[in-house]
Amino acid sequence: MKLGPELGEAVRAIESRTSLRPTVGLVLGSGLGAFAKTLDKAVTIPYREIPHFPVSTAIGHAGELVVGTSGRVPVAVMAGRVHYYEGYRLEQVVFPVRVLGRFGVKTIILTNAAGSVNVNYKPGELMVIEDHINYMGVHPLIGPNDEQLGPRFYDMSEAYDPRLREIAEKACWKAGVPVRHGVYIAFTGPSYETPAEIRMARTMGADAVGMSTVPEVLAARHMGIRVLGISCITNMGAGVLKKKLDHREVLAVGEQVKAGLMDVLGRIIQEAAKIA
Repeated sequence: MKLGPELGEAVRAIESRTSLRPTVGLVLGSGLGAFAKTLDKAVTIPYREIPHFPVSTAIGHAGELVVGTSGRVPVAVMAGRVHYYEGYRLEQVVFPVRVLGRFGVKTIILTNAAGSVNVNYKPGELMVIEDHINYMGVHPLIGPNDEQLGPRFYDMSEAYDPRLREIAEKACWKAGVPVRHGVYIAFTGPSYETPAEIRMARTMGADAVGMSTVPEVLAARHMGIRVLGISCITNMGAGVLKKKLDHREVLAVGEQVKAGLMDVLGRIIQEAAKIA
């Protein structure tokens, strides 16, 4: 599928609303959208006002693109994302990341709320993603390849940029925020995983589990965009504790870590801009 016309229309709509041209982009996951409100010179564009842009329907996802500055660094922030489980095709799920790439973003920071598969990781901690396992059973690049976006076959051995990971861990240390590093596994959702699935994920080497991020990473790396992934551990995976999972817990923990996460993201952006 050729996305040139659709991408062009979306990018022009954004360019008509702001004079800023960020090289750093940020995607905020469930309950983590507060950072977008801290930007200076901010222009907020609801997704519905951007041609061909999918609209968020999940709780905790505002569904707005905010372009502004963070410590004088221009940044494009997606306050909320769309997910495969919402009924969108994967090409729609990754469309916003492709738009950011065409808008000029060279480095993208992807955040998400995740459950802990690793029993040593606790709610309220951040995990810098080292690698991922795509257990969604689908891939956003299945079908004809658009050579204008990237090659048919591309390397994923360093999907998550080592320099950005180092920057993120140092930012957490300086901000006094507990930080881990590990492997993120993506399921489709919308149901939470079963205890047996969590045990399987642990056996496969996963440390955290969620329902997003991986498709966006695949699309971003296809376009040559540097990627940093950060999971906010909001709950223990099914079966780890003798309690049922509830999305309200995810949002509540996101609220608790808000101040620390905003501090960390601000520090990361300053350093990421130097290599974007």
